[in-house]
Amino acid sequence: MIYNSIIDTIGNTPMIRLNKLAKDIKGEVLVKVEYFNPGNSMKDRMAVKMVEDAEKAGVLKPGGTIIEGTSGNTGMGLALAAVAKGYKCIFTMADKQSKEKIDILKAVGAEVIVCPTNVSPEDPRSYYSVAKKLNRDIPNSFYPNQYDNLSNTAAHYETTGPEIWKDTDGKITHYAAGVGTGGSMCGTAKYLKEQNPNVVTVGIDTYGSVFKKYKETGIFDEKEVYPYLTEGIGEDILPKNVDFDMIDHFVKVTDKDSAVMTRRLAREEGLFVGWSCGSAVHGALEWAKENLKEGDQMVIILPDHGTRYLGKVYNDEWMRNHGFLEDRTFSTARDIISQRNGAYTLVSSLKSDSVRDAIGLMNKTSVSQIPVMENGEVVGSLTDNKLLAKIIDNPSLKDAKVADVMEDSMHFVALDSTLDVLSSMVEKEKAVLVRDAQDQIHIITKHDILEAFTK
Repeated sequence: MIYNSIIDTIGNTPMIRLNKLAKDIKGEVLVKVEYFNPGNSMKDRMAVKMVEDAEKAGVLKPGGTIIEGTSGNTGMGLALAAVAKGYKCIFTMADKQSKEKIDILKAVGAEVIVCPTNVSPEDPRSYYSVAKKLNRDIPNSFYPNQYDNLSNTAAHYETTGPEIWKDTDGKITHYAAGVGTGGSMCGTAKYLKEQNPNVVTVGIDTYGSVFKKYKETGIFDEKEVYPYLTEGIGEDILPKNVDFDMIDHFVKVTDKDSAVMTRRLAREEGLFVGWSCGSAVHGALEWAKENLKEGDQMVIILPDHGTRYLGKVYNDEWMRNHGFLEDRTFSTARDIISQRNGAYTLVSSLKSDSVRDAIGLMNKTSVSQIPVMENGEVVGSLTDNKLLAKIIDNPSLKDAKVADVMEDSMHFVALDSTLDVLSSMVEKEKAVLVRDAQDQIHIITKHDILEAFTK
C-alpha cells in the first residue's frame, strides 16, 4: 500500500500477549504497542486530530505556527503533522524530560524551549505558561493545549477504542492505561464502555500526582503534589480530558517500580518501550493479581518507545545513582518509618488550637516542627525557630490561634523515595511527610535521614 504522507500511517498498532510477566495472572493480559506509530508513540493519534480539527475550525491557517507544552511525545506527533502540512513548531518542555526527547524534536525541525519542572502551573516560568505566552505573542499561531482540547479524547474514541474492540473480538473485560492528559484513557474507555458497560477501567497514576486522591475523595490537595521522575503520566492539574467517570479504579506506582518494570519488558518480553509503559504494566498487573479471573481479558496501553529513555531507565549508571538497581542497597522513606519501634503517633497541632498550647506540645514532646491539621488534612506547619521569632516580635501572638502564625505545609513524598531524593527534598528548615500503607502520616526530618545514611 502507498500512503500519501507519513501521518496516514498512524494507527492499527499490534496487540501482543504478555507471556512471562503475566504467567501468574489469571485470565489473559494483552498489550497494545503504540510505538508502531510513525512518531513512536500513541500521541501521534491525537496530535493529528487536534491539528485537523483546528484547520476545520479555521483556527490554524496556512503558514501558521503550532505552539505546545509537551513531555515530548505529543510534540513529535505535532511535528510530523507540521512537516506533512507545512507548519512551524515551537515546543516548551519541563527540564526533567530526557535529552533524547529534546534532540528528536529538534531533528524534525521544531524549536524547543526548556522550562523548570518544580514550579506551579501558574508560574510564568512553567512550560504551560510559557507556551500560552508565546501563543499570545506570535501572530497566526495555534496552541493545541492537549490537556483541555477534547480532540485528544475524540482521537482515541474514534481510533484506539474501536481497534481494541475489533482485535479482541469484543472479548475485552478490563482496560488499563497511564493517565496524563487523560485522552487515551478516557476516550478509549468511553468507546469500550459503550460497547460493553461491564468493561472495567484501571487508571495508572504516579506518586506526586493528584489523580488517585481526587477520584477517591473529590479533593484536589496541592500539598500532596511533589516532584517525581516518571515522564508521561500524572499531573499537578486536572485536565479537561480526564473524565473521572470513565475510570473505575486508580493504582499508584513508584518511580522505581516503573523503571524496573520498563527494563523487564525489554528483557523478558522483547518490548523496548518507554518509562510510563513500565508504570502501566506494573500497576495493571498488581491490580490484576487480586481482581482478574479465569476467562477475563485485560488490555494495557504501552504508549511509546525506549529510544526516548536511553540516558535514563536503560542506563545502568543512571539507575544506580537513583537507587533503582538491586545491586545497590538504598534506604527509603518506607525503611525509615518501618524501623520506628512501637505504635507511632504523629505529633501535630490543630489549626484552631492556641499558639500557647502548640508551644506546650512541642516542649512536652521535644520536637522542633509539627504539621498543622484541619479535618484530617495537613494545612500548614510550625517550626520552633520561626515561631520564636514571631513571638519575640509580637508577644501577644502566644494567645492567638495557630492559624494566625502557621507556615506553609511540609511537602509529602512517595513512600519509596530513596535517601538521596529525600535529602534533596528536605527544605532548609522543614521536614517532609509521607503516608504509609495504612494511610497514616509520618514526619521525616533531617535527623532521620542522617541516621539512615549511617546504618
